[in-house]
Amino acid sequence: MINPHILFDNTKQSKKIKNYLDHNIKNVSLNRCNLIIVIGGDGFMLSSLKKYNKYKKPFYGINAGSYGFLMNKFSSKSTIRNLSKAKQVSISPLEMSVKNKYNKTKKSIAINEVSILRQSRQTASLEISNGSQKIIKKLVSDGVLISTPAGSTAYNMSVYGPILNLDSKKLSIRPISAFRPRRWKGRIVSDKSKITIKNLNINKRPISAVADNYEVRNAKTISISINKRVKFNLLYDSNRSLQKKIKIEQIRKETN
Repeated sequence: MINPHILFDNTKQSKKIKNYLDHNIKNVSLNRCNLIIVIGGDGFMLSSLKKYNKYKKPFYGINAGSYGFLMNKFSSKSTIRNLSKAKQVSISPLEMSVKNKYNKTKKSIAINEVSILRQSRQTASLEISNGSQKIIKKLVSDGVLISTPAGSTAYNMSVYGPILNLDSKKLSIRPISAFRPRRWKGRIVSDKSKITIKNLNINKRPISAVADNYEVRNAKTISISINKRVKFNLLYDSNRSLQKKIKIEQIRKETN
């Protein structure tokens, strides 16, 4: 028995899909539902996951945006039927802890990636470590990305990072417009890694740290690791699973 709670973005297409669902299934409260339907794009899904995961319900996304990698395709013929047959995937987010230049610490989680970005016209100067091991002593670049497998087809792919299988137990570290060393391509590391990024020139070369869409400016030290205590349960149509979407992107990248 499907008892969903419906969340929808404030767009014309999202409202159109919401109206269709309202005429075909009952929308119940968050406390009484057994799944949460999210209508919108990937950005709306990411914010909904973080805001409503405390209810411990699975999420079924319906794409009303442009790409909708985390979402399912809407169909007036099959969406209601697909809800009862959807397959669940569980993913854990990155946890980002940032100490800024005023020694204040802020934390956030990232389902897709943590982006370290230059904050001014000056390139960033960064040191990257995995535990006690230095990955790179000095990276001069526009920034660096740390991506989960689920996020490896997002911003990571646009900077030519590797597309990771969902069950790979890996993270991608990828530079953004590396200047020195010019040919450094990044690193694939275990999802057990404890990654630390230090700003080597806080005053002249300020940087910001962004967990999906949450930004901390004037970052001094950023610590990043997978938080396996947190699980996001996503539902996908059996013929368009998240694993299958990732495989399709891997094939496209190899043939391009």
